[in-house]
Amino acid sequence: MRVVTPAEAAAVIRSGDQIYLHCAAATPSVLLDALVARADELRDVSIVHLHIEGPGPHLAPEMEGHFRHRALFVGPNARAAVNEGRADYVPVFLSDVPRLFASGALPLDAVFVNATPPDSHGFCSLGTSVEAMHAAIRAAKTVVVQLNRSMPRTLGDSFIHVDDIDLGVEVDVPPYPHASPVIGDVEERIGAHVAALVPDRATLQLGIGAIPAATAMALMDKRDLGIHTEMFTDAVVDLVEAGVVTGAAKERNRGKIVTSFLMGSPRLYAFVHDNPMVEMCPVDFTNDTHVIRSFSRMVSINSAIEVDLTGQVVADSIGHRMFSGVGGQMDFIRGAGLASEGRSVIALPSTAAGGTASRIVHALREGAGVVTTRAHVRTVVTEWGVAELFGKSLRERATALISIAHPDFRADLHREASRRHLI
Repeated sequence: MRVVTPAEAAAVIRSGDQIYLHCAAATPSVLLDALVARADELRDVSIVHLHIEGPGPHLAPEMEGHFRHRALFVGPNARAAVNEGRADYVPVFLSDVPRLFASGALPLDAVFVNATPPDSHGFCSLGTSVEAMHAAIRAAKTVVVQLNRSMPRTLGDSFIHVDDIDLGVEVDVPPYPHASPVIGDVEERIGAHVAALVPDRATLQLGIGAIPAATAMALMDKRDLGIHTEMFTDAVVDLVEAGVVTGAAKERNRGKIVTSFLMGSPRLYAFVHDNPMVEMCPVDFTNDTHVIRSFSRMVSINSAIEVDLTGQVVADSIGHRMFSGVGGQMDFIRGAGLASEGRSVIALPSTAAGGTASRIVHALREGAGVVTTRAHVRTVVTEWGVAELFGKSLRERATALISIAHPDFRADLHREASRRHLI
């Protein structure tokens, strides 16, 4: 490894190169800023990543022609670029992302990494995000690492050796914080319904946002819960400190919180630093259906943009407009569904747009993408209750889903279902 300045590191990128960026809170902002500073010298550089925190300067309209983002998940800072045609979206299960690099389907000229400085054995920790980094580092021709004194040192399958690093840049930049969500009455009611479905000694997949946070708050009376998830937030720290999450009943990785990346407050980053309870793993392990189903009481909790009366779940787009991505929803829904006592939950507010639109719909919007098929969905929860769909006919599904729609929209949904002979 050769230690250089940010400008010297960015200078290795040439026009036409394809780069992978470390994701989420681990966004390598110093390297990215140095690369964007060279925009006038570069054309057609492809920048591949999942969701990244921060402003994403390469996504600005004036960067068109210099950089083109290839999104494996569409974060808030990338939505405009994708929907305006200045960036591309690649639908892919999160568990398959490492295979894109390993197979050569997405060849990489370089990878930008945000890791700790090397320890006495020469190993750098990938910190807050492991995701597909190992596969990207193996595939990339040039590995450039921010050696970041403020990155927490996480354990598990989180380490790369200095011998695998070409260029290092010494920085001291804390990982991006992610603000705690605002939990309102609707989220509290949804969280209470979801928590009632979680048995003691269950293993949970919890994501990010107000509903997972509200669910965590409602789990405080549970015992010996475990965590096996693609990502987690401060809500899991609350459960650990309350003695609710122990991992004592997990069939594998017992006593460990297993995750692939994490986002939250400085408190969360302090919690995971050198914490043997937290085991970081790549997404082709955390999101492997075979691994997920090995937890007998696996409970996955995911959200949706809309659900139609047959159970089709839209989670990555609002009509034709891309909003997020496929992510790990299907990985965990199928894995939990195959577990012997497992349960997969889709939890969402019953309305959108300030209560003017129902999220339980008689028909999906034109262009809406089905992330979870009607055959995969098992349990749908809104603030109005729980609809169990497994083994139910289309008629029974429509009846159950109308019962958990907002009361203001139930009559219209019933009328449309009747017109289509669903009920």
